[in-house]
Amino acid sequence: MRSPPVDPRLLEILVCPLTKGPLEYDRARNELISRKAGLAYPVRDGIPIMLPEEARKLDI
Repeated sequence: MRSPPVDPRLLEILVCPLTKGPLEYDRARNELISRKAGLAYPVRDGIPIMLPEEARKLDI
């Protein structure tokens, strides 16, 4: 079963905890992407997990 998508209003206020930069929602991977930090934060059950130690490094 797929996780519910992130509420668009939440994306307006959330920022990367490391860079304070904007986040993009990747629906296919269900992650919030911080291009500045090169990290992808997982979303579980519709809840963004904004912990750097839980994030996946992006292949940039």
